Amino acid sequence: MYRNHTCGELTIANVNQKVTLAGWVQKVRKLGGGMTFVDLRDRYGLTQLAFSKDVNSELYEQSNKLGREFVLQIGGTVQERSSKNMNIPTGEIEIIVESLRILNASEVPPFTIEDETDGGDDLRMKYRYLDLRRNSVRKNLELRHKIAFETRRFLDERHFLEVETPVLIGSTPEGARDFIVPSRMNPGEFYALPQSPQLFKQLLMVSGFDRYFQIVKCFRDEDLRADRQPEFTQIDCEMSFVEQEDVLEIFEGLVKHLFKKMKGIDVADFPRMSYAHAMKYYGSDKPDTRFGMEFVELKDLTVGRDFGVFDSAEYVGAICAKGAASYTRKQLDALTNFVKRPQIGASGLIYARYEQDGTLKSSVDKFYNQEDFKKWADRCQAEPGDLILIICGETEKAQKQLCELRLEVGEQLGLRDKNTFSCLWVVDFPLLEKDEELGRYFAKHHPFTSPKEEDFGLLDTDPGAVRANAYDMVINGVEVGGGSVRIHNSQLQNKIFSVLGFTEEKAQAQFGFLMNAFKYGAPPHAGLAFGLDRLVSLFAGLDSIRDCIAFPKNNSGRDMMIDAPSKIDQEQLDELHLKIDIKE
Repeated sequence: MYRNHTCGELTIANVNQKVTLAGWVQKVRKLGGGMTFVDLRDRYGLTQLAFSKDVNSELYEQSNKLGREFVLQIGGTVQERSSKNMNIPTGEIEIIVESLRILNASEVPPFTIEDETDGGDDLRMKYRYLDLRRNSVRKNLELRHKIAFETRRFLDERHFLEVETPVLIGSTPEGARDFIVPSRMNPGEFYALPQSPQLFKQLLMVSGFDRYFQIVKCFRDEDLRADRQPEFTQIDCEMSFVEQEDVLEIFEGLVKHLFKKMKGIDVADFPRMSYAHAMKYYGSDKPDTRFGMEFVELKDLTVGRDFGVFDSAEYVGAICAKGAASYTRKQLDALTNFVKRPQIGASGLIYARYEQDGTLKSSVDKFYNQEDFKKWADRCQAEPGDLILIICGETEKAQKQLCELRLEVGEQLGLRDKNTFSCLWVVDFPLLEKDEELGRYFAKHHPFTSPKEEDFGLLDTDPGAVRANAYDMVINGVEVGGGSVRIHNSQLQNKIFSVLGFTEEKAQAQFGFLMNAFKYGAPPHAGLAFGLDRLVSLFAGLDSIRDCIAFPKNNSGRDMMIDAPSKIDQEQLDELHLKIDIKE
């Protein structure tokens, strides 16, 4: 037996007991007077070991040869510490070591295995197996396990079946790029890795599995950012004989259950917000509603004063930052530079500071008078001490720019507390979006999303105005899940394919198996998928999903630890009938 206790469980109640522990050396502290203390760490915690020259000189000498990350087995007696550390569960005791076995020596690690490490991102990703020893990273994976476990339990109790779907499937060019896998046995033909199990879960509904779920890997070959990875994990769900309200009720219940189990928080019922409202007042279909600062349109109050910037703008929008009139010129210049960054693209920023004496001072006060500014302030519901910030331009672009400004100011004012959670459903998305360059419509969600019944007639007259029976769950400005009511009628599905520009032959080639299945009695069905990585990172208060994934990729999509992707031998390429011609 390598151990009979873990390094995180011994307390004052275990004093005088003989114990055997095993773990890694966290730290060695050599004190004067013939004493050495060693912190021994395993997954469960940390225990202090005491080596005394007076008690056992041989063990004392051995202890002075130990280094960080050595793997040890020790035996000894639990005793009360004279200098207690109440910050850890084992801080009242230590082990007087009576036997020591070095199970494996270690080289000096490339960074310190501590919560506050000295390792940069790339270094930690290269040695991810060492990074995973850190308490902070391990806790994220433990939280991930608990969320997955509680999800399975919650859904099992509601008669959902977990069913595995294929990983090698056919490519569907609509949507994000697929990862392609060549087939050796079928030269010139390729599998794709699934972006989601969408088609298979719909087929399961046709098969009579009326409640399905799967915690499943999905793959998208797209540009990366903090909340994206080329491979990610979904909590994927589908239900038969349901309407939108049934789906929202079940999965709002799931998230409330997770908040209660993981955080001890009782979350209120989720409000519903239409896509149109979200875009008008927040400039985003995933609004952060932890704070107000909603958009206010000022176009009608700004024209006719010979200020060409406002006069020529399609849209003039403002936010009111409560209590921010104290912003200095340097801070306002920094905000201006922020919105002018290429990623945001605003041409500038106008401000109006509402002073405590009731006057308004603005960067455009040579064009507008106090009466004009007072009208702005009244519409923004501004009070003395507040700051009005204005962006103008093309409506859609300006709203997105104002959204980024709102989030930045909210962050600066401390309004985006990671321990505060604001949840909502965004509903009534557009069914389609038009690519003006290509002159055709694309599905906003996917081509199997049902239009709202009252909008069916618009498919012939105004497809862009058709609303979808689709819904996203948003928490703190993060889309953590989304789904829709599906089309289960072959005629309606063919109509959608037609609006999307599919020929009958193309639709049959890509989705014929689904359409054929619908001929045999497809039930009404709907579903959604949660991003498990995003959900865990939100609960853990992380800025990136990478820290809740055991072995993530970096921002270039590379696995720094195993150096993937990598080149393969010509022999393998020949077997796959592939020619690689990469021009330097």
